[in-house]
Parts: sequence; structure tokens; C-alpha cells
Amino acid sequence: MIRKFLLMLEAGLLLAGLLIAFAGWQQRITLEQPLDISSERMLDVPAGATPGGLLNRLEAEGVLNNAFWLRQYWRFNLAGAALHSGEYRLTPGMTAADLLQLWQRGEVVQYSLTLVEGWNFRQVRAALAKQVKLEQTLADLSDDDLMARLGRPGENPEGRFFPDTYRYVRGMSDLDLLKQARDRLDQVLAEEWEKRADKLPYTDPYQALIMASLVEKETGVPEERQQIAGVFVRRLRTGMLLQTDPTVIYGLGQRYNGNLTRNHLREPTPYNTYVISGLPPTPIALAGREAIHAALHPADGRTLYFVARGDGSHVFSETLGEHNQAVRDYQLKRRAGYRSSPPPVTNKDTQ
Repeated sequence: MIRKFLLMLEAGLLLAGLLIAFAGWQQRITLEQPLDISSERMLDVPAGATPGGLLNRLEAEGVLNNAFWLRQYWRFNLAGAALHSGEYRLTPGMTAADLLQLWQRGEVVQYSLTLVEGWNFRQVRAALAKQVKLEQTLADLSDDDLMARLGRPGENPEGRFFPDTYRYVRGMSDLDLLKQARDRLDQVLAEEWEKRADKLPYTDPYQALIMASLVEKETGVPEERQQIAGVFVRRLRTGMLLQTDPTVIYGLGQRYNGNLTRNHLREPTPYNTYVISGLPPTPIALAGREAIHAALHPADGRTLYFVARGDGSHVFSETLGEHNQAVRDYQLKRRAGYRSSPPPVTNKDTQ
């Protein structure tokens, strides 16, 4: 009786060993199988998808075989790994094991969008709308409704986002990306405000942000940011009008056709600093960290005027007489290729 039991036990163990060996062999060849694709393709993994469901889908599409064994492998070997939503790049020669490792590492395809210093909010919205991989949720919203969605009801959106390159994956929304840019601006502005110079003519960080946007729009040569900020700060302190053309252009909105006239300079708008005293009511563009820093650390000196040379740099003057001479030299004798600032930067999204 005992002998018979031992023989049955031996046979059972042998069978179990054979089954384990078969399972291991089957799993190995299943993992080593190349995916049946002839060219690169993207695998979209929506939020809430499971590895088992995706493997079944790929088997139904003929991309791989024996999804059962792959499901078991994930269950017993990779159960602690989270499956991230997004897009995964599948390439010819990739094996099923490569695919599972891709999921395990969460290597989703990333895209990028650059918000450029000096852009206005209209340009920001246009850039967002061109991102086909972003879920578009804001197209039909007014600026006011958009800011309410961002948790900032009643705030003007101009200048409230930090210019930088932002990475995103398929499944993210335009609102998600704007939240990143909003939070980044809050962080940078708070950091720079904490380290600000003494006795500045700003009552709060928002006024510094407005000034930074003026510096951003007027600066053609990065080294001049603090000099330009110094001119504007001294003008504020002495009660002079800021008289900066970018504010006039911003106030004209889409009526501006590239030609700024004397009538435009006289036209009363909330942003025309040839008419209003002090700062305009809001920023006029996205300001980068360097412009914010310059607004909070203006250069010392006595200059009150500047005029563009035509190569992006400026001539700074202490007196009106010196300034008028610089205007005659550089504005009234404009050469071919004259420009008051660098050529506009075009955004090129990269994958």
C-alpha cells in the first residue's frame, strides 16, 4: 500500500514537473515571439486599460499569439507594475517581452509644446489648439470661463503662464498643460519676489509681473533687460509716463497692422502708456524668469530714455536732448533690415 502510494506520488511529481517545464517553455517562446508588425505603429493605452485587455486586443489584431501566457507572466512577475496611459511606440523586431518591459517602465511617447517669451494669450491658445495629441477642452470657452476652469475666476489670463517647454502624453488635455504653466509661473514669481531689491515701486508681485512683461517686449538683447527695467522704474518713481510702444500695440489688439502711427500714440486705451500714468492694468505678454528678475533688480543709473539702434540693441540717454539726437541718428535714418527687436520666434513642436 505504501509502495503504491509512493509510486503514485512519484508519478504525480513527475507530471507536475513536466507541466511546469512545459509552462516555462511555452512562456519563454511566447515572450520571445516578435510582434507581427512591418512598420512602426503607436499603441494607444487609454486610462483604465488593463494589460490583459490590451494583450487580448493585440492577439485579436494578429500582432501577437498566446496572449494567455503573456497575461500569466504579467500576473505573476510584473503584478506590482502600474500600466500608464498614453501611447507606446511599437517597432519591427520588437518581441512580446520587449512590449511588456515597455509597459513596465511606463515609456509612453512624449510630445512637447513651447510657450515662447513675449507671446500674448491669444497666441498661447492658438498654439494649444494645434496640438492634435492633446485633448481639446477649451476651444469653445471664453477667456473668463477658461480662467474659472483653472480655479482663477475673475483673473485676466494675460501673462499668467510661464514660457517654457512642456512635455505631455496622449490623453492629457489642454487644460492640464495650462495648469502646469500656471503653477510654474506662480512658483517662479514667488521665488523672484522673495529675493527682490529694496524700495521698488510695486505694491505686489502682480505689478512686478506687469513690469516684467514690458521688459520682455522691449528687450532685443538679453544683457539690456536690467537697463530697460531701470529706465521704467526711474520713470515710475519720478512720475513720468512710461511711453513704451508695445503697450500701445497691445491696446490696439487685432487692429494693429504693423504700422504704429502718431494717432495710435494719442488714442486713449487702458494700455496706452503715452496717455495713462503708471503701469498698464495687466501684463501684455508672457515674461520669462530673466525678465521677472530684471523687473525686480533694475539696474542703477540715471537714464530715462532709450531708442532702438536697429540691430536689437538700444541707445540709453539721461536727457531728452541726448535722446532726441539718438532718435535722429537711429530712427530717422533707418537702414535696410532695421529692427527694434529680434525676429519673432516660431514654435516648433517636437516629439
